[in-house]
Amino acid sequence: MNYNKINNLFGWLCFIIATATYVMTAEPTASFWDCGEFIAAAYKLQIVHQPGAPLFLILQKIFSLLAGSDVTRVAYWMNIGSAVSSGATILFLFWTITALAKKTLWKYGEGLKPATLITIIGSGLVGALAYAFSDTFWFSAVESEVYAMSSLCTAIVFWAILKWDYHADEPGADRWLVFIAYVMGLSIGVHLLNLLVIPAIALVYYFRRYKNPTAKGALLSLLAGIVVLAIVQYGIIQYLVKFAAYFDLFFVNTLGMGFGSGVLVFVLLVVAALTYGIIYSIKKVKPTLNLILISFAFIVFGYSSYAMIVVRAKANPALNNSDPDNAFAFLSYLNREQYGDRPLLYGQYFDSQPIDYKQGDNIYRKGDEKYEVAGRKFSTEYDRNTLLPRMYSDDPQHVGYYRDWMKLGETESPTFSDNLGFLFSYQTGFMYARYFLWNFAGRQNDDQGHGNYTSGNWISGIKPLDAILLGPQDNLPPSIKDNKAHNTLFFLPLIIGLIGAFWHFKYNQKDAGVVGLLFFFTGVAIVLYLNQNPLQPRERDYAYAGSFYAFGIWIGLGVAGIASFLSKKMSPKTAGIAATVLCLFAAPVLMASQEWDDHDRSEKFTTRDFAIDYLESCAPNAILFTYGDNDTYPLWYVQEVEGVRPDVRIVNLSLLGTDWYIRQMKDKINQADPLPLTMGNEKFVQGVRDVIRYYDYKFAEPLEMKSLFEVLTSDNDNDKVPMQDGTKENILPTKNFRITVDPTQVLATKTVSESMKDSIAATMDWTYNKNYVTKTELAMFDILAHNDWKRPIYFAVTVPSSNYIGLDKYLYNEGFAYRLLPLKKPVADSTAQEPELINADRMYDNMLNKFVWGNMKGAKYLDPETTRMIATIMKSFNTLAGKLYEEGRVEEAKKALNKSLEVVPEKNYLFYYILHRYYTADLLYKVGETEKANTLVKHTSKFISDELAYVGGLSGSRQRFAMNDIQLGVSVLNELLKITEANKQTALHAELQKQFTSLQGSLSLNYE
Repeated sequence: MNYNKINNLFGWLCFIIATATYVMTAEPTASFWDCGEFIAAAYKLQIVHQPGAPLFLILQKIFSLLAGSDVTRVAYWMNIGSAVSSGATILFLFWTITALAKKTLWKYGEGLKPATLITIIGSGLVGALAYAFSDTFWFSAVESEVYAMSSLCTAIVFWAILKWDYHADEPGADRWLVFIAYVMGLSIGVHLLNLLVIPAIALVYYFRRYKNPTAKGALLSLLAGIVVLAIVQYGIIQYLVKFAAYFDLFFVNTLGMGFGSGVLVFVLLVVAALTYGIIYSIKKVKPTLNLILISFAFIVFGYSSYAMIVVRAKANPALNNSDPDNAFAFLSYLNREQYGDRPLLYGQYFDSQPIDYKQGDNIYRKGDEKYEVAGRKFSTEYDRNTLLPRMYSDDPQHVGYYRDWMKLGETESPTFSDNLGFLFSYQTGFMYARYFLWNFAGRQNDDQGHGNYTSGNWISGIKPLDAILLGPQDNLPPSIKDNKAHNTLFFLPLIIGLIGAFWHFKYNQKDAGVVGLLFFFTGVAIVLYLNQNPLQPRERDYAYAGSFYAFGIWIGLGVAGIASFLSKKMSPKTAGIAATVLCLFAAPVLMASQEWDDHDRSEKFTTRDFAIDYLESCAPNAILFTYGDNDTYPLWYVQEVEGVRPDVRIVNLSLLGTDWYIRQMKDKINQADPLPLTMGNEKFVQGVRDVIRYYDYKFAEPLEMKSLFEVLTSDNDNDKVPMQDGTKENILPTKNFRITVDPTQVLATKTVSESMKDSIAATMDWTYNKNYVTKTELAMFDILAHNDWKRPIYFAVTVPSSNYIGLDKYLYNEGFAYRLLPLKKPVADSTAQEPELINADRMYDNMLNKFVWGNMKGAKYLDPETTRMIATIMKSFNTLAGKLYEEGRVEEAKKALNKSLEVVPEKNYLFYYILHRYYTADLLYKVGETEKANTLVKHTSKFISDELAYVGGLSGSRQRFAMNDIQLGVSVLNELLKITEANKQTALHAELQKQFTSLQGSLSLNYE
């Protein structure tokens, strides 16, 4: 009884410490990536990207109610939801560690000695708090993302199987297994990572139920666990819905009944079958069958949270990703078909050539009265294939990276050994081991790493072996030593964890094997399953948090291992106290002290404020094209939750290629009017005009956009060309487009001010920049052809230029967005670089009077996405100030530059950050701010010199990995030399020249 009280007390103490930490460091508003979408969707119970997280959204909605009427606090309270979930994870981790330690240290029936109690509780404290302060887990704990709640599900399930293990011989103990099944089902509505605990659970079950376990039996139980995992992931999650969909197909298309009738019949049949089976198992006294059927039923009960997706999709909310309001759309949603497939066990190399295409199942879409065939699924056959294809992407950037990483020649084909080499060195070594060691050995900085020596490594090297060979480095560059994410843990948490693992395997091999299995399936197995391409858009360490959780158990058991060793030198009680205190300081205390500053987001508002700036860049009732997660999801958040600029219609170009999204764009959302789309739904449904190919008809003149659009969407066979299979398709007959401009309409809609009427072009002529038209471009053509300048059209500054469809010369910067304006192209010096087009008056008003800056300069920590945006902000200020100076508006240029210095942090974060610094300095000299310019030049040159001095200390082969940094750094130094000389800063110029000369000798590569 005393043990239970103490165990509970210290467990809740860990919960309080962890939760308080996360609450104090939580972001006060939305974060980048998926958080903005999740918050907006939870606030109004809407539909997020595939495969959804309905239970997470429902629970976060409850937390949002704590904000009351203050909508600006909704995001904060949802972040608190993650903080509480994470704190509860630490609570269950503590109880898991103490259960495992007690099972090893204490024999049932014996008295629990004080020394043993101290060691058990000390193990729980150290392991739980070490994981609480680990880098990856802490990051997710302070933002509204699914990974905190997913970790809680994992922690509950693993703790519950240990509870079952302890009570297995008691009557009714199997209720713990039913509880586990229910939590598993619920976790599907959060994230699928929790399912990876199933093989470890199978092993615990085998070891407990069978008195004389064997290696063969353990292996068979492991295989059984994998089979159960497959049944849940594919049988329950996918095939139950697939069967329901085909039932609906039969009832609708064959029997002529309404949509959903077949689904209802299928649900009733499943319920009836389960009810009959459970009753049968009770009558015939078949406990195993009874347990299986009840567990299956509870998994399905938990999984039923997904009903929220279909119910809310039918309500057609503003955020309705994939519009899964019918059985087949819902099946596609669950299967993540939007993201395509990747080969896992067998497939092509990156240079394999397609030799055949095989047709698969029909693709069904919901029609007016029946399900219609939208097309067929296809699979490609290749001339060269391999087991475990790891280097399979034929994207040119990926191909170049494969060749560079594996040192393959430009025409050299990869072999099976190269394929495995990429698996072990990149996917496992770089994209998993690096993340693992971030958490338990230390981290270089938070710059995203792609393989160079100064970005995002766990120590100053690319791979673990390099890091060991390089050893400690004294002369670290500012991008590492001044980065708040530079965390030095001296390998201590790692060493303690390895001691714990060794001790566990020595004294309790079965339980250690279970933890090891959990570690493997939530780590290396995910590496194999994800099969990641190189050049990921962000670091992916969050995917492996379950593996770090398992290692946290061993960190805790490291206390027991060290206490066992010390007990040979001192009393067991003293040894337990000494081991606990030593490990507390070597792991959680050290980790908290090192990592607090790079996880404290309590004063950062950048994500929300940048989203506001995107919207404030737009004129009233505008159409704003965005592209990626970070220029879309935060905008959804500020519109849907905080009600900022609800008149602006956000159009994500990554989604515009789908029929469901185009349909939604034809509806009014909030205060934003529908897009000026004229296409009937039948012209762009799935399977119709998915791709329109280009055939040059050699027109003498550009084709008017309205005429072009009519040709592209015509259903008349005379407007189509025959294909090889006998069908006829629309084609793109030219790339030269034209919009005839009506100056009266342009002025009437205030697209262009009266003072600029002489600059209005008679026609907008441009060349399309692609060899095909997808639904994305087709919808854009429709908007351009029929908008008639009634609504302003913008592209976010972060949209790739390839998505401008060739309109670059008509896009004018107005802050964080480029506006489409029908103006004559300015006459520029033919020898000069073509300047960026800007609407100076509008941009000045936006950036100096309307924009908010997220407390960039005052925040304790800025995340990598924010620091990337700093370069964009500096460029915008420089472009504005340069244009104003060119027009003779010196005072306004000075104000713009000073505003830049006021809101942008003085700190240089990374090389790409300093790219625009020299232009700022040059402009400061020109507007008379000499002292500020000199300060900026000195800071920038010192940063570059220190960075290049570090690179110069590397060997020539390692310098090659830093070639981009060398070229950029030298280029900026050259510019600073020119600027200081041109502005007669003689002393500073001489100082820079001296720095430059000393650096040239250490840089052995040709950087010219």
